[in-house]
Amino acid sequence: MDRFWIKNFGCRASQADGAAIESGLIGKGLAPSSGSADADVLVLNTCTVTSTADDEVRQTVRRLHRERPDARILITGCYAQRAPEELAAMPGVSLVVGNSHKSRIPDFVSERLVNGGAPYHGQIEVGDIFEQRDFLSAPVEDALGDRTRPNLKIQDGCNNRCSFCIIPFVRGRSRSAPPELVIEQVRALAARYKEVVLSGINLGRWGRDLGVRVRLVDVLRRLLAETAIERLRLSSVEPMDFSDDVLQLMAESPRIARHVHAPLQSGSDTVLRRMHRKYRPRHYSDRIFKARELMPDCAVGADVMTGFPGETDEEFEQSRAFIESLPFTYLHVFTYSERPGTPAAESASQVPAAIRKQRTRVLRDLAARKNLEFRRSMIGRELSAVTLDHIDPLAAGALSENYLKIKLAIPRESNRIVEVRIGGLTADGLYESGALVVM
Repeated sequence: MDRFWIKNFGCRASQADGAAIESGLIGKGLAPSSGSADADVLVLNTCTVTSTADDEVRQTVRRLHRERPDARILITGCYAQRAPEELAAMPGVSLVVGNSHKSRIPDFVSERLVNGGAPYHGQIEVGDIFEQRDFLSAPVEDALGDRTRPNLKIQDGCNNRCSFCIIPFVRGRSRSAPPELVIEQVRALAARYKEVVLSGINLGRWGRDLGVRVRLVDVLRRLLAETAIERLRLSSVEPMDFSDDVLQLMAESPRIARHVHAPLQSGSDTVLRRMHRKYRPRHYSDRIFKARELMPDCAVGADVMTGFPGETDEEFEQSRAFIESLPFTYLHVFTYSERPGTPAAESASQVPAAIRKQRTRVLRDLAARKNLEFRRSMIGRELSAVTLDHIDPLAAGALSENYLKIKLAIPRESNRIVEVRIGGLTADGLYESGALVVM
């Protein structure tokens, strides 16, 4: 029996795609391998959001071909959609499949790479991603080593055209998983798990392409009414899609984690305009303060970019001050990276790399301070958390509904919702009263 191994790069959506590919290959009679050393087909499911992501893929291809010269390498995902010829030219690459044809990978592997198929090198299967209508997804039950909080992609693609972002051109138009499929998948997961994370490329747009007036809040209500899942968690949602209805439901239901992650990118009005973002700082702050009004202890996170083309010292200070003014509990801070094919990459006003990195350090220090303040405010409180089962037993603990890691004082069965009284701080989280902590 031929064996395969999949390496996923990048976001939760990519992880979900990889899980669907794995399911399809098993359905074709292939067996999954725990590593690349004994696999016949090596599948690289790529990311292309930054140049660093591209570099990592190319390095992996070179290493795998050096270590496994007889193995057949298949490259798929966002990098494959963006630059298929570049990848197909690399030694050892048998087949490049774009996101446009990703759902057909099990057939391609069965027909061309195993079962006596003719030897291929550098073949390409890529089409117009904007014609893509298939929805490829399967629950990811071990993302990042965490085996108790499966990630379920319910939306793919994006209709926005942010000037720095290549993702719409490699993922295509916004597409929603049908509501009945979402209900079915969550119902099945609820039989095994206490928490499910709902994700997407632009999750807040779920439902808008389905031909009837349904929105994200509608599928959330149905999941609460029609499944037994104990906790739903939303991954990243664009700020203006955190509607009053969504926030009200999150506040009212103990089965939705009090966790708001809304991409910001910049707190400068003029930078947001150049980014072609669809909101301004005043709109963003309205949503965040509304969330905190309804859920005073909720986690509030954001993606923030430094060094966007043309970002002046004054604009960066506007962004820093805006972030300072909001009740963030964590930030994901990214240094701007040029993506070929995007308007921002063509700008003549690129910020020097050293300045970009220095601004990133400033915001990461600010994020660390805000996170510390938030964690301190939790000491002496009781938090609802899901107990984790991790590949590394020493890393097991719990994750609170407001997105804080907790070191437990006593062993608990994994995959349970528990109430934990917080005794103090660890280096990056909290510990339960009575826990032995080495700082």
